[in-house]
Amino acid sequence: MLGLKLATDPRWANLVESNIEEILTDHAWCEQKAATNAITIISLNSEHEDLVTDLLALAQEELEHFQMVHEIIKKRGYKLGRERKDSYVNELFKVQMKGGSRQQALVNRLLFSAMIEARSCERFKVLSDNIKDEELSTFYRELMISEAGHYKTFLGFARKYGEGIDVDKQWKNLLEKEGEIIKNYGKSESIHG
Repeated sequence: MLGLKLATDPRWANLVESNIEEILTDHAWCEQKAATNAITIISLNSEHEDLVTDLLALAQEELEHFQMVHEIIKKRGYKLGRERKDSYVNELFKVQMKGGSRQQALVNRLLFSAMIEARSCERFKVLSDNIKDEELSTFYRELMISEAGHYKTFLGFARKYGEGIDVDKQWKNLLEKEGEIIKNYGKSESIHG
C-alpha cells in the first residue's frame, strides 16, 4: 500500500527497546513537527477550504499524539528531552522537487508530507510487531493506522490540487529517492533514525 522501496529491518525494534526513553522523546517531537507542518500548509494555502478543514483535524490529531506520548513518558518516570534534529527528514527535504509555481510548491509539500507519514507508518508497524513491551506494541499499532490515514490525506490532496502536474511520476521519483536515503538509517533509537 505504501510503496516504500526498502523495508525497515525488524531488528531495529531491538535497538529501540534498548532505550525506550529516547525513542519516546524523539517520537513526541516528531508529532509536534507533524502538527506544525500541517499548520504551515494551511497558512500557505488557506484558499482551499477542504484542505484547511482536513489539515486542521490532522494537526489536532498530531498534537493529541504528542500529548499521548508525553503521558507515557511521564507515567514511566522519564523526562521529555530536548527536541532532536531529524536527519532523515532533512535529507528528504533536500531531494524533494523545488521551484515552480505556487501550485507546484503545494504539491511538493504534500508529497514530502505523505512520504514522512508513510515511513512513520511503516516504522510504527515494525514496532508494533516486534517490540516486547505490550503497552507500546498496542500503542504503535493504533498510531500506525492513524499515520496511514495521514499518508492518504496528503497524497490525496496532492493529486486533487496537482491538476496539470504529473503527481504520480513525482511520487514515484520521491519513493526512489527515499529508498536510497533510508539505507543509511535504522541504526538509532529514533523514529526515522
